[in-house]
Amino acid sequence: MLDSALTGLRTFIILAVLAVAVALAGAWGWKSMTAPFPQKVDVGPCVDAPVKKGSEVYPSQVVVTVLNASTRAGLATRAMTDLVDAGFVKGNTGNAPRGTKLKTVEVWTPDKDAPSAALVASWLGDAKIVETKSDIPGIVVITGEKFPDVTGGVKTVTAKADATICSPPVE
Repeated sequence: MLDSALTGLRTFIILAVLAVAVALAGAWGWKSMTAPFPQKVDVGPCVDAPVKKGSEVYPSQVVVTVLNASTRAGLATRAMTDLVDAGFVKGNTGNAPRGTKLKTVEVWTPDKDAPSAALVASWLGDAKIVETKSDIPGIVVITGEKFPDVTGGVKTVTAKADATICSPPVE
């Protein structure tokens, strides 16, 4: 009789442990099933990418934004199309900040010595490189009233020092 009582107790304990395990697994499964899907993180049009001294920088590594500081409609769009045709990565186009005045073209960059700025400037004739802090990503081209056109520039620029460029994100 004692054996049958112990067997019954043992069976009850095993069934209780299994019931708790099934309940925990069910709760975990329900939580996982009803959780929202992870969202894609928007990193923006470019991310900071380190460039070592002596490395080549190509147009496909450079995000360009073109802003129109002239009264010529469509100038930024035309310049952007030409730069993209040259291999640069399209950033944004639009109008330059209010009050921006210049004759031809400027290249705005947070680092005047960045190889990406030199590469973009080589496609813009007599472009002046201006070091400026901006919340606009990439290299910013500002077109003025007498913007000449995008011309044939160099295919690569060698970094003269370690630098950081705003390069398109890898997906």
